[in-house]
Amino acid sequence: MKVDDCNQPTPNALHIQGLIAIALVSLIWATTFPLTKNAVTSFSPAVLTASRFTVAAAIFTPYLRGLNPQILRDGLVLGLLLFICFTCQALGLETANANRGGFIFSLNVIIVPLLGAFFGQSLLLKTLLAAGIALTGIGIMCWENGSLGIGDLLLFGDTFVYGVYMLVLQGSVQRHSTLSLTAIQLWLIAVLSAVWAAPEIVGQFETLTHNYGIILYLALVGTAACIWLETIGQQWISASEAALMCTLDPVLTSVFSFWLLGEKFGVRGLIGTALVLTALILSQSKSEYIDRKLILGADDV
Repeated sequence: MKVDDCNQPTPNALHIQGLIAIALVSLIWATTFPLTKNAVTSFSPAVLTASRFTVAAAIFTPYLRGLNPQILRDGLVLGLLLFICFTCQALGLETANANRGGFIFSLNVIIVPLLGAFFGQSLLLKTLLAAGIALTGIGIMCWENGSLGIGDLLLFGDTFVYGVYMLVLQGSVQRHSTLSLTAIQLWLIAVLSAVWAAPEIVGQFETLTHNYGIILYLALVGTAACIWLETIGQQWISASEAALMCTLDPVLTSVFSFWLLGEKFGVRGLIGTALVLTALILSQSKSEYIDRKLILGADDV
């Protein structure tokens, strides 16, 4: 790794580390759908959310020591936003098509930079171009005909709130320990989801014990590791870049579904994948024209 004269990683090296961290998040999230598709169909959304976050929070308990009011406030705000996201996602996927859900979630690639611009952040031409190309690719892969239902609307809500979460996280990670910030988020979601799941947890306890391997994977890898990696990654890359990297999620999900479940991955999948990869390359390209700002941020006025 390239370092400067003080043996510290250069800004470029840290930026690459941030991209790798968010790419790992997409990779892990992509494994969760095919691995749990058949195993946890008997879980209620509340019980599944409560079980995975309780285990994940327990791992991060040692990092709750020495908290100050500022990190507690930021962590609680982030945790509440993330709880709303997971709740909307769990309820939405009960009725919404999973492929369409992947497309709806990928709308973050547009929502995040536009929200950022609304709050005074700079918006680059290449960000909009890359977002449009990625969204087209995910649409080719995932969108299916049919009218929108309540599940789709819940997933739209999930996507919007997650966009807000990414922007809030971008500011919070510059001020706090990533481990402590992750611990606060996990414990708040664990408590809220436990209250949500309380009426159902006893009736589904046997199902939980039969699927402990899946629960542990979702908790330790798909929840604790992912939230921590995203917190780390957004120290060094913008929320808009993180949203663009997350478009890898439906692409990788299709790959893992093909590999593990034998699901079809045809011409549409290949075209969509090519467009998403093109968007990622464009987002990291250096060009005076495509790097120009379309909207001046607050610091530029």
